[in-house]
Amino acid sequence: MRRVGFTPGTGYEEWRGIARRLLRQGIAPEDVVWQRDAQDDLLADEAMPAPGENGSSARVPREFPVLADSVLAHSDPQAPALAYRLLWRLTHGEPGLLALSTDDDVVRAKAWEKSVHRDAHKMKAFVRFREVRAADGEPVYVAWFEPDHHVVERLAPFFVRRFAGMRWSILTPYRSVHWDGHETRFGPGALRSQAPGDDALEDLWRTYYASVFNPARLKVKAMTQQMPQKYWKNLPEARLIPPLVREAALRRDAMVEQELATPNRRTRPRAAVEPPPSGSLDEMRALAKDCRRCDLWKPATQTVFGEGPAHASVMLIGEQPGDQEDLAGKPFVGPAGRLLDRALAEAGLDRSQMYVTNTVKHFKFEPRGKLRLHKRADAAEQRACRPWLDGEIARVQPRLIVCLGSMAAQALLGSGFRLLQERGTWHQREDGSRVIATVHPSYLLRLPDAEAREQGFAAFVADLRRVATALND
Repeated sequence: MRRVGFTPGTGYEEWRGIARRLLRQGIAPEDVVWQRDAQDDLLADEAMPAPGENGSSARVPREFPVLADSVLAHSDPQAPALAYRLLWRLTHGEPGLLALSTDDDVVRAKAWEKSVHRDAHKMKAFVRFREVRAADGEPVYVAWFEPDHHVVERLAPFFVRRFAGMRWSILTPYRSVHWDGHETRFGPGALRSQAPGDDALEDLWRTYYASVFNPARLKVKAMTQQMPQKYWKNLPEARLIPPLVREAALRRDAMVEQELATPNRRTRPRAAVEPPPSGSLDEMRALAKDCRRCDLWKPATQTVFGEGPAHASVMLIGEQPGDQEDLAGKPFVGPAGRLLDRALAEAGLDRSQMYVTNTVKHFKFEPRGKLRLHKRADAAEQRACRPWLDGEIARVQPRLIVCLGSMAAQALLGSGFRLLQERGTWHQREDGSRVIATVHPSYLLRLPDAEAREQGFAAFVADLRRVATALND
């Protein structure tokens, strides 16, 4: 049994020298023990065979050195053993080994290669330097990073190229790298306490991050995949992420409202809203089944008209049906509807005594495989559906109207209404009814964490309690 010392992160070239000596002696993988920083007893007292003996000149595929280099950077202690096992098999009768996608060693090596590449990408993206002063009074920039694998040595040239004009150090738990403007030095690992805290640049970076954060394009799952939460503690902008995510839906709605309130002069003037259809609620509901006022009827399963008592004192107006509403033909029966029911119960309101409807009557969606992802109806589609909503209000004549979401609030209170600033306040309509606006329950479902959802739900219930109070006045 041969004991071989190999320091993780030192790279392919050092490992290759050791592996070549092992091959020359014909030492099989199962007879080698790879140990970190161990005393190397390999060939301690033995004469070296001449080059070319015992397979030392055997050829390997060109992709092997690249794959082995990544495998050796993996944090698993068995990384050098796996690389040597692959080398042994390639040079002992399996030259096509790397093409076997089902081989256990190849599968593991490719997975480790992918993990190391991902870790290197994260280090490039998430290293943040803080300015400190050196003994000579000149600025030095220090960063703290916690990689999963041994990528510091691999990425040092990248940071030298990118920050060649400044002195810097990157500290990690297992290895540190320093650049003085002329040469690179590697040192032992460090502690987090040895890295500096916030500096003046942090506030500038946070200001920039907040200014470029686009709530309309927020996808929390994709964001956390690209910026895993384990890195947040070392990112100055990370403390902004939870509040920005919590407010994203409301900010997005405000952006839409602003866009609708500022007509594009290059477009045609907006068409006048048609008067509501005549007839009773049941007659309107029957007519709406064949509605062709816009193209939303084409992919939708059916029209989702309002339901509830014909002369309810309270009308709830949402934005548009979702997937389950489209299939059932009823408003608010999906996850948002169940959350709404719970909030109404806590606020002391009985949904069965309310008329419940939506601003838009057809489900607009974007297909993703077997899924149908909700897509917001545009201004033209909202306008096409407006006669049905006006007809429902005219027939029910509610005393109180609750708008759930900015689309519904905008339809009743005008495009200048700002849900962020005016939620939970009462507005008087010309027909004598009173209108209050709050968030849509689907907004609460999109909040990123349990604490945010709990706070959002409590605020939602508080808005609904104002309705219960007004109903009893």
